[in-house]
Amino acid sequence: MLAFESPLATSARTSTSCNVLLRELQQIWSDIGESEADKDRMLLELERECLEVYRRKVEEAANAKARLHQSVAAKEAEVATLMAALGELNLHSPIQKEKKMAPLKEKLASISPLLEDLRTKKEERRKQFADIKNQIEKISGEISGYNYPNDTMISCLTLEDQDLSLRRLTEFQTRLQTLQKEKSDRLHKVLEYVNEVHLLCGVLGLDFAQTVSDVHPSLQRANQEQSTNISNGTFEGLEQTINKLKTERRIRMQKLKDIAGQLFELWNLMDSPQAEKNVFSRATSILRLSEPEVTEPGVLSTEMIEQASAEVERLTKLKASRMKELVLKRRSELEDICRMTHIKPDASTSVEKSNALIDSGLVDPSELLANIEAQITKVKDEALSRKDIMDRIDRWLLACEEENWLEDYNQDENRYNAGRGAHINLKRAEKARITVTKIPAIVDNLINRTFAWEEEKRALFLYDGERLVSILEDYKLTRKQREEEKKRCRDQKKIQDLLLTEREAIYGSKPSPRKSNSFRKTNGYRANGNGSMTPSTPRRNSVGGATPELLTPRSYSGRQNGYFKEMRRLSTAPINFVAISKEDTVSTYTSVCDSELGSPPHS
Repeated sequence: MLAFESPLATSARTSTSCNVLLRELQQIWSDIGESEADKDRMLLELERECLEVYRRKVEEAANAKARLHQSVAAKEAEVATLMAALGELNLHSPIQKEKKMAPLKEKLASISPLLEDLRTKKEERRKQFADIKNQIEKISGEISGYNYPNDTMISCLTLEDQDLSLRRLTEFQTRLQTLQKEKSDRLHKVLEYVNEVHLLCGVLGLDFAQTVSDVHPSLQRANQEQSTNISNGTFEGLEQTINKLKTERRIRMQKLKDIAGQLFELWNLMDSPQAEKNVFSRATSILRLSEPEVTEPGVLSTEMIEQASAEVERLTKLKASRMKELVLKRRSELEDICRMTHIKPDASTSVEKSNALIDSGLVDPSELLANIEAQITKVKDEALSRKDIMDRIDRWLLACEEENWLEDYNQDENRYNAGRGAHINLKRAEKARITVTKIPAIVDNLINRTFAWEEEKRALFLYDGERLVSILEDYKLTRKQREEEKKRCRDQKKIQDLLLTEREAIYGSKPSPRKSNSFRKTNGYRANGNGSMTPSTPRRNSVGGATPELLTPRSYSGRQNGYFKEMRRLSTAPINFVAISKEDTVSTYTSVCDSELGSPPHS
């Protein structure tokens, strides 16, 4: 391999060779005998030929330079275009300026790798833009329902293909993310709509697949290759379907509620067994639910409604054959309610009259039953308004019972004996005395409240057919008379004790056996063993007894309309002395008094 020589060395060597060859040529021409003119002519031709060769070489070199320069310029221009499209540094960077004076081949050698790198980067960038563009087109088509999606960025990408900068790529990526989020939101919303349609179809017993397919086939999910349609048209179709299903649910629910109400009414009338009711428990369960709470599948299906309707028809036919029995049963219930609330029942639907009306055919049993039902409702409403007064009546009656027990307890001569349970009776007696002292206040308060109730209701407060105020006033009068009789008895007892003391001082303290025996026989009293006498028959059960009986609403129930005559008779009845010590002298009180005051004592 030849060593590299410099251009000067090569020129010197070439010049030496040319001189040698020229001298050799001139020697040859001399040997030949060429003339000087021929020699000059041949030298000129030789010079002309050499010049032509140089000219040709220069032209070839110039053409080669031009081609290299054009190639470098073209590649530089392409690099500039690519860098501008990719948003890279521009061609007149400091690095390029340093290489401006470099030879063309060196420039070409340095720019080719950069050009290839930019071309590769452009292809990669184009692929990124194409991928994003395809995704944007797909999502835009899904949102618009594939009705010629109009996306400005896609159009700009087609018209401005030279702009592949990162800034533009970021814009497309941002747009893609926005569309993806919108798609996600729409898918979520479509899923909510589809789930609601599925719930409503289940409740109504409808075919879910067919229902959503009518909106859009992609909602059925039968074809996995077909994406779910999320266009506005799908939303509108789902909303319309949901509104229709909700309207149908409302209609069916109201219809089933009406049927369930009829079922309950017929069950109550017919005393249907629980097993028979359980068959329709699903249908009756909606009575306590609102529309959004009804989620059980099939509960509002046409089959369920038809079954409940058929049961209503069956019970209605059965009710017609048992109407008389139902009328009597409801009348009995009315009387029971009236008895518990002490309200006199309406006599127009009594058992006797109801039987007569039904047997005669003058009245439809259904109308009679409805009348009794209305009376039951009225009595219940009235009982609710009377509750406060009835509670106070019960309190009063309990106090009266305690008063009666206390009187019996006070007349018991063995009450202080240390027997079994004596301390319990003693405590009860103490509480009973406190309760008895409250009776007048209880009665007065009850009268005031009764008057207020009557003024508010503009009606009389009746207790088993009698006005409660009259009963209470009579009770107060009787109680006052009884207190006066007790006071009179105490005063007379004091006088008797004084007279007996004077008699003992005059005649001695030995009682007369004959007088004591005669007293016990004539007055019907029995001795208690401690000198006191009690009636041989119960005092409260004797209407004609000497002490007026304190009549309460309970005693009114048995006496009915004869109460006021009874009270007038009691007010003038003879007085019977009760629980008086030294009763063996009571029957001779008048005669002793007269003999002591009218005649002198005998020795």
